[in-house]
Amino acid sequence: MFYLETKDVIKQYAGHRALDGVSIQVPEGCIYGLLGPNGAGKTTLIRIINRITAPDSGQVLIKGQPFAANDVYNIGYLPEERGLYKKMKVGEQALFLAQLRGLSKAEAWKRLDYWFKKFDIVSWKDKKIEELSKGMQQKIQFITTVIHEPDLLILDEPFSGFDPVNAELLKNEILELKAKGKTIILSTHNMESVEELCDNITLINKSRAVLQGKVEDIRRQHREHQYRIKIAEEDFNLESPLFTILSNNRYENYTEVRLKNVNEVPNSEILRLVANRYEVLLFEEELPTMNDIFIKTVTNHEPKAQ
Repeated sequence: MFYLETKDVIKQYAGHRALDGVSIQVPEGCIYGLLGPNGAGKTTLIRIINRITAPDSGQVLIKGQPFAANDVYNIGYLPEERGLYKKMKVGEQALFLAQLRGLSKAEAWKRLDYWFKKFDIVSWKDKKIEELSKGMQQKIQFITTVIHEPDLLILDEPFSGFDPVNAELLKNEILELKAKGKTIILSTHNMESVEELCDNITLINKSRAVLQGKVEDIRRQHREHQYRIKIAEEDFNLESPLFTILSNNRYENYTEVRLKNVNEVPNSEILRLVANRYEVLLFEEELPTMNDIFIKTVTNHEPKAQ
């Protein structure tokens, strides 16, 4: 079942078409990557989903029904540009934002106490936001995004400002929210996070959706039939009409090869050929990274004539 759908969404701004017939289908309980270069239209789509602005045409559906005004109360939105009040104390601000999302004061404090303890930031309650680092502020903003336990979370560059330890902490929290059945839209330029977290993605470029699907399916569709082989010996010098040697890392005994005729050479044939000569420690296909696919797709994409 799709939790969220957009159908042929168009948005025009003063001679610039920000979105040109964009349709996405976000399965319930998944992490969905919304990708694209700067200015592609991602933020406009996010603003439409949050009802901050309206499409010129097209539909937004929640569980198959037209998006209603009250549906926004079941969304948690973490914008890329943070919106905390610098002079307010952390506890006061978190309480204020929790109450804006419909929680009573008692329930808000109960949930905030849970999250402050979980993130080990109880001692920050009486500090002003301006006293905190960017990463610390990000933790507060994340808490206020999830505090009302919405079913749909939209996280725009959530790892910005985090060191590796806190980025890992946040990744684990996102996976835990998914395990609880939450639907998460993740907008990020960090393709490693996409590979780690996302089930499906849409890549928007020049106002249009140019690539969509499951992450693993997309990586396999863009496969280049490139393999990594590790042998026990120090040097790989096997020549064959079946493959081309791309690189040879003698320090780690890694060799990368690419098949010459992908329609005629099964993987087992390559492995058999190498194993007849060397002790094979590793044989695996190297699928292209999402970073490689992102760059290739954006570079090669030409928008259709209107």
